[in-house]
Amino acid sequence: MISKLHYITQGETPEIHLENIQKACASGADWIQLRLKDVDQNTILQTALKAREITARYQTRLLINDYYKIAKEVKADGVHLGKTDACTTEAREYLGKLYCIGGTANTLEDCKNLQKKGVNYIGLGPFQFTTTKTNLSPIIGLEGYRALLNELKTNIPIIAIGGITISEVPDLLKTGIYGIAASGVITSNFNTIATLNTILNTPATQEQVYQFEKK
Repeated sequence: MISKLHYITQGETPEIHLENIQKACASGADWIQLRLKDVDQNTILQTALKAREITARYQTRLLINDYYKIAKEVKADGVHLGKTDACTTEAREYLGKLYCIGGTANTLEDCKNLQKKGVNYIGLGPFQFTTTKTNLSPIIGLEGYRALLNELKTNIPIIAIGGITISEVPDLLKTGIYGIAASGVITSNFNTIATLNTILNTPATQEQVYQFEKK
């Protein structure tokens, strides 16, 4: 089952990424994508191993951004591949059927290509401008999601991503998207996870969720 809420990690250092993973898990996150950029592969491996230890304690699913071989080595739950990363077909051959594979899409053509390759979900965006990603593709907006989903007609879960705020989620859901991926809005206040789980009608993984003090 693909979660309706994906937390994509943030942090100036790998250690901060891990601290944020701990906070996200304690706040009820069900699905976390470790996204480390501009660091060497060994650092990603070591961070992924620690991230797996944390998420395993909370029964939270962990995906690794970009590195499907590391995902298998640390026994993560899957991998998310961007448009310039390894081919999803190549990753599937290496990982097998038990691992979840998600892919990034910005256009209808991207979605159709990923659909043919049998991904488990599609991260479609950006919804609007976001500072968490460089080389941003043209924004999609509410009408863009509505038009793309109407044309695509797929059972593959479509996850909206890109600068999404809490107040915009209800209108996004009306377009037909399956769920959302968020980074900054959660990192700035991990209590947001409980709020988003309620809006998305996604139960938290923990019966009792620790509430972090607002900054």
